[in-house]
Amino acid sequence: MSEHINNNAPSGAVYGLGLIGAAIYYISTAGSFMAGVLGFLKALIWPVFLVYEAFSFFGS
Repeated sequence: MSEHINNNAPSGAVYGLGLIGAAIYYISTAGSFMAGVLGFLKALIWPVFLVYEAFSFFGS
């Protein structure tokens, strides 16, 4: 029987730290409760914004 070791821990850690940092940023800059809720939702999908800006920068 072969063993399969999953090595996704580093990417999960990067996403987790990014989620925490994005949540702190978006919530701290919110002007109202609803803006804070929207900021938290944005923090959940921060990689989407990162990839979009990267593609815009590199002209793809």
